Formats: sequence, structure tokens, C-alpha cells
Amino acid sequence: MSSNSNNRHEVIERNVGLLAICIVFAISLGALVEITPLIFQKQTTEPVENLKPYTALQLEGRDIYIREGCNVCHSQMIRPFRSETERYGHYSVAGESVWEHPFLWGSKRTGPDLARVGGRYSDEWHRVHLMDPRELVPESNMPGFPWLAENMLDGKYTKQKMALFRNQFGVPYTDEQIENAPKEIEGKSEIDALIAYLQSLGHAMK
Repeated sequence: MSSNSNNRHEVIERNVGLLAICIVFAISLGALVEITPLIFQKQTTEPVENLKPYTALQLEGRDIYIREGCNVCHSQMIRPFRSETERYGHYSVAGESVWEHPFLWGSKRTGPDLARVGGRYSDEWHRVHLMDPRELVPESNMPGFPWLAENMLDGKYTKQKMALFRNQFGVPYTDEQIENAPKEIEGKSEIDALIAYLQSLGHAMK
């Protein structure tokens, strides 16, 4: 009996194709067992009580944040460990990110986590920091982004973005908010938008 069992196992090990199929099946089954329950849990699919959709200006700032690669060096996910919560604030919960597409959780921290940076510094602090980080933090290795102060928002696609987020992802934008989007960003620079986005981070869990 033991010999036959070993022979059956040996058949799989010697057949690369069959082994690959078995590995894919095992991984898929494990992922299904782990992920499926989360789809039906309210805490992972419903927004937390105080969550507010990004304004038009904040939404444009988020796109600039992604365009400039800020999420490559800054995570937005505080883990439930004392060493993290004492430094950054309340640990991140899934309900904060239900309207986030794409997610910007990240795991690389060349710079600090920004999940709770909103309201921690003034707008002027962020402006100076984005223009020349070493003026405020001499040891910083973050690059400056002076062109953001020169580039003005055109708002060409802002209404379409907000409509997409409402229709595809369930973000509760009103018709009025979408229609007023161009007015909100009129005369605003890219640095204004990025600062507005940074100041919005973490508002739901303050």
C-alpha cells in the first residue's frame, strides 16, 4: 500500500506538466478560500461612517500623485502594530478604501506613510516641501516638484472621471458636484490639487 502511494506521488513529480497543473489548482483553491468570504463582509465592502468622496480638486490631485510616482516611495497603509500606530495614527481599515481605484496601499517606504497625513501640516508647509523638500527636512532624499506650481489644471476630463467613479465604482457623487467640477478647479495649479489631495488623506478615521 505504501509502495503504491509513493509511486502515485512519483508520477506527479516526474511529470512537469501535471505538477504545474496541480500547483495552479492548489494555489487557486487557496486563493478562493481566502478571498471569497471577504466579498460578503460589510467591513470590506461598505465605506466607514465618515468617509467622503474626493472633491474635483482632490481627485485631480490624486491623479497627479500617481503620475509623479509618489506612491512608489510612500505607502498608504498603516499596519496594526504599535510601532506603526504610535507614529502614524490609527491602523488602516478596508472601509476607507472602498472608493479607491486603483488602491495606493503600497509596501515600499522610502518616505513615511501618508495614510493619515491630512491636517498634520499646513498647506504652506506642503507647498514649500513639494518645491524643495530639503528646505524643511535637510536629510530628505525626496526630489522637488517645482513644475507643479507652474502647470495649471485644464479640467478637460474631470467631469468624466467623476461620472465614471459614480457609475462604475459606486462613489456617491451628485449631478451638481459633477457639473460644478470645472468651476472648482478653475485657476488652480497642479500643486494646489496635490496639496488638496494630501490634506484629505485619513479624514475618515481622525
